[in-house]
Amino acid sequence: MGWWSEQVVPRVNDKTLSGKPVMALRTQICAGLSGRVLELGFGSGLNLDAYPPEVTAVDAVEPSDVGWRLSEARRARASVPVERVGLTGERIDAPDASYDAVLATFTLCTIPDVRAALAEVRRVLRPGGTVHVLEHGLAPSRRVADWQRRLEPMQKRLAGGCHLTRDVPALLTEAGLEIDRLDQAYLPGPGISKPWGYGSQVVAHKP
Repeated sequence: MGWWSEQVVPRVNDKTLSGKPVMALRTQICAGLSGRVLELGFGSGLNLDAYPPEVTAVDAVEPSDVGWRLSEARRARASVPVERVGLTGERIDAPDASYDAVLATFTLCTIPDVRAALAEVRRVLRPGGTVHVLEHGLAPSRRVADWQRRLEPMQKRLAGGCHLTRDVPALLTEAGLEIDRLDQAYLPGPGISKPWGYGSQVVAHKP
């Protein structure tokens, strides 16, 4: 990771993704989580306050040391134990069927090899376990999608590899996960933010 991605992006994400509208979406996507949870892209721990009491442990995959340090205060007051278990979603150091659920919020847009990461998610998830995803991605409007494609090269440089055009529900299905709930809409914000703001809330399971 370069200096910008390591030092700046985690701090920007902590500020921009912690507003009330986004935190409300975090609470919604965390509903139904239980047992041992793997969180991909733990960041600064913004989901900790959204975890329901049925969650008994959280294993965090987080590549950024800065992000992990930013989460320290939230981890200290969390009611659930949190352990950092890896730096990359493409290779998760856990046995098959280790987790009851996987959570990813604003993470699948950034993982370099997202298909490899989702294959790992399917591997470490127990049969019947759930995947909860809150993500932005490819918009249904052709005009917005065209702007996403134009802006994506700059977005990747400025936002730590973040993609604007990933089709999250399609990627989950391609990985062999079955979608149980899908809600899609533009995230709160002005019209000019639409290329960055087409959001998906997805709950899927491993057959």
